[in-house]
Amino acid sequence: MTATRMITDRYLVGTRLRLRRAEWPDGSCELKLTQKVPVARPGAVQGLITNTYLSPAEYDLLASLPAAVLSKTRFSVPPLGVDVFDGPLQGLVLAEGEFTTDEEAQSFVPPPECVAEVTDDARFTGGRLVETSRQDLLQWLAEYGLHPATP
Repeated sequence: MTATRMITDRYLVGTRLRLRRAEWPDGSCELKLTQKVPVARPGAVQGLITNTYLSPAEYDLLASLPAAVLSKTRFSVPPLGVDVFDGPLQGLVLAEGEFTTDEEAQSFVPPPECVAEVTDDARFTGGRLVETSRQDLLQWLAEYGLHPATP
């Protein structure tokens, strides 16, 4: 079974913090503040992630801070989370493996539908994508031999 949710990420300006609102089809909502600190190792290894779950009042207070906003729909198809982006990134689809251990991540073989491996390309992290213009995205994709039609 595929779980689907609408995600709005607010990358707080000048920080490594992300404020996330995930809305489920049943109307429930998850609010959290996340800090992601990458590790200095190549490949599919987990960085350091700290999540703090928030009340609606806490979320609203933090949402008043300056932020760059990224919206997407996430489809959970274990072991992948497949993100379909909105706005200037419309048409971009990224799949991210969700694993319990580094060993699981390193032994994962992507399905044949995956057309480019961007694990080691920091440009495809949420923190970078949120600041990316459509023009830049198309240029990056061209470096992978991908030339999507312009909507």
